[in-house]
Amino acid sequence: MKKNNKKLRSVELFTGAGGLALATHLEGFEHLGLFEWNAEACRTLRANANENAVDGLNSWVTKVKEGDVAHASFRPFEGVDLVAGGPHCQPFSLGGKHRGMEDSRDMIPQFIRAVREARPRAFVMENVKGLTRASFATYLEYSKLQLQYPELVRKAREDWQEHFSRLQQHHTSNPRFDGLSYNIVSSVLNAANFGVPQCRERLFIVGFRSDIDAHWNFPEPTHSQDRLLYDQWVTGSYWRSKRIAPKPPISLEGRVQRLRKGEVPTTEAWRTIRQAIEGLPKPFPKSDHAKGVFNHRLQLGARPYPGHTGSPIDSPSKTLKAGDHGVPGGENMIVFEDGSCRYLTVREAARVQTFPDGWHFKGAWSETMRQLGNAVPVDLARAVVASVAEKLANRGR
Repeated sequence: MKKNNKKLRSVELFTGAGGLALATHLEGFEHLGLFEWNAEACRTLRANANENAVDGLNSWVTKVKEGDVAHASFRPFEGVDLVAGGPHCQPFSLGGKHRGMEDSRDMIPQFIRAVREARPRAFVMENVKGLTRASFATYLEYSKLQLQYPELVRKAREDWQEHFSRLQQHHTSNPRFDGLSYNIVSSVLNAANFGVPQCRERLFIVGFRSDIDAHWNFPEPTHSQDRLLYDQWVTGSYWRSKRIAPKPPISLEGRVQRLRKGEVPTTEAWRTIRQAIEGLPKPFPKSDHAKGVFNHRLQLGARPYPGHTGSPIDSPSKTLKAGDHGVPGGENMIVFEDGSCRYLTVREAARVQTFPDGWHFKGAWSETMRQLGNAVPVDLARAVVASVAEKLANRGR
């Protein structure tokens, strides 16, 4: 089928520091609106737009919409190619209070409303893996059914369980529904399996409008831990390239022996923190910016204790977190080969999240780390969005 070369258009909700929005931009989407309530995150978005941190980004200057998304109308974007976003995840995150559907911070209903009003050809919603926990499984299925049939809204005085039951009945009894509907696919993806130097699992829910007839599936992983272990402990090529000669941990001996006897893994190796931060100077003790490097100030005070341990430098990072009470967690520390540790700088954390070096973060250290801890890794998002974009381009409008 002939490819449609017309530029794809998108609307982004809960944009944050721009991880998913940057991914969609890099995959050829033109943003018609970037909605975000946090003032510092909006500063980051506007600053990078003004500086044209990535080619073509100056078009974002007038597209950033600061404020509560609940007060926005998405009807002006009707027929847009893509609605994308990561609704606030605190109700479902392992780091939150686990209140789920009873939590006023749950922004999934606002994402559903945006789909209902904009009627996009496709949508991409990402969220924390915590949404798949057994205690929230019912609500996840309820949310997916609402995304599948966004016009079947909750009635006055109808609680969510009653609405869920009605959606289930509709789904089983109306296989040829003529109203607005989407074909839904969901999966939990580990960012490390897509070349991100971080073990970060995120839930993606992707939907294509039924008239698109997309038959879409998630892309296959391109990287693996087995290949990293093979390069480190079977061939030793990883260490030779770094001019290091460590001994393999006892805990890995059995797995390494199996890799020695098996076939060579065909994927690429997981990327490590050491690889992610290569080429950066030592953190600056008194300045955020120097030598053409931004957001690279040394942050003192890192110390490990139970439940607050860092990430080994020759492994992917643990999941970066936004932190509690403005203090990033132990996962935001590097543990060096001699056992010493320190906090990642903002620039190093940005590399772990696969933001380009030209992407500048605005705000105090705790605020910029919060932006990064809440972001979806750019390269993980690109893996998903590239596949969605290809399908939309080949289906025409």
